[in-house]
Amino acid sequence: MEPRPTIRLDKWLFFARFFKTRGLSAKLVTAGGVRVNGVRVSKPSASVGVGDTLTFAQGRAIRVIEVRDLGTRRGPAPEAQALYADHSPPVPPRPEAAPRPGARPTKKDRRDMNAQGLGRTLE
Repeated sequence: MEPRPTIRLDKWLFFARFFKTRGLSAKLVTAGGVRVNGVRVSKPSASVGVGDTLTFAQGRAIRVIEVRDLGTRRGPAPEAQALYADHSPPVPPRPEAAPRPGARPTKKDRRDMNAQGLGRTLE
């Protein structure tokens, strides 16, 4: 039986353009922020192959990625997107920012306050 072709996890994350540098991808893996097939991985040298599922946080989003191809280089974005299938849940919308108490109002806030008769008057 022929061994399954694999690639280093940090290298694949870099090739697939999830991280700008290989060092950043290695740092996330070392911190324990990546799961391969549901198992937490803490070594950047962990092997991934076609069919594996990766789960990791990227910004505010949780990414669920299925490895479709291993790749040989960090190519352009369309080439990188062919390396995986994205099964990530949709990102929850950001709550609207409420004005902070004591914060300086914006120009629009001042116009709204003046329209309601709440603004300062010069006498």
